[in-house]
Amino acid sequence: MVQFDPNVRMGSPSSLPYDPDQDAAEKRDIRKKYRALEKRTGEQLRPQDIMAAELVEQVEEADELFQKVKNPTEATLDSTVLRNVSSISAQKARAMKLGSAAFDIDDFVSKLAIFMGGRHDLADDASELDDIGDCVMDWEKVGRRALAKSRRVPVMGFMLGPLSVEQKKRATVKRSKLEKSKEEERRPQEIREEDIQRSENETTKNVIKIREILEESGSVNLFRFVVNPNDFAQSVENIFYLSFLIRDGLCALEIDDSGEPIIFLCEAPSAQDRADGVTCHQIVMEFDMATWKRAIEVFEITESMIPQRPAAKTRLGGKWYG
Repeated sequence: MVQFDPNVRMGSPSSLPYDPDQDAAEKRDIRKKYRALEKRTGEQLRPQDIMAAELVEQVEEADELFQKVKNPTEATLDSTVLRNVSSISAQKARAMKLGSAAFDIDDFVSKLAIFMGGRHDLADDASELDDIGDCVMDWEKVGRRALAKSRRVPVMGFMLGPLSVEQKKRATVKRSKLEKSKEEERRPQEIREEDIQRSENETTKNVIKIREILEESGSVNLFRFVVNPNDFAQSVENIFYLSFLIRDGLCALEIDDSGEPIIFLCEAPSAQDRADGVTCHQIVMEFDMATWKRAIEVFEITESMIPQRPAAKTRLGGKWYG
């Protein structure tokens, strides 16, 4: 849309592409004319409401106005007008029909029938039009006229295609069921009630044993009591069994003046004691292998106060696990 005038010297005020000092009245006039163009080419305008010649005139008007544009605001209005014109032009192009509306099928059939000798003139009476089907049509005449417009040699063909085509039969595929080998089948292990009962009895027996040992030893350091220097797993088990005594209120844990954790047996609080405000507290204790080794080193533990238990064996189903 930008046009260059060879008569205008470069550097003159009228040739500057950007002029922030352009006259305010001139800018208002340009904006006014652009808004009028924008209103005429609005997006809400239907393509059938405007002719192509009018769109060309609006583009020419926008070109003339653009010669005076020196600021971004007016350039934006110019792009808006151009966008609207382009949108309407695209809609009109999509709606355009190239000769299809001028082609009348009924008129073509009538003229074709006349050419083949069916009718020599068109009659206004509708009953005469029905007689076209009774006349013999000269199709060879149409064929000769068509051959004059084409160099293709006429050949014989079949409406149903070549005669040697054989219809393919669809093969039926039988899918056999996937049979699993019985050797690979495994039954899940069955856990019987006596197996669970035996495990509970082992826990109860070990809790009672630990209580008897604590009763004989009296107040003792927690780590000296539960740590087995030869077996980390049994040290964890000792803490597990001791937790039952603390839960039932039969064992107490407190920190002495030197900061060591001390455990000792005590009487379980009665209902009256709980009514008077006595409460039991439990904690979650972290005990890993690093803590186990550090406790052996700090408290110089060489022998376990709780005797070493043989490796437990649990029977699940028909097998023993230890």
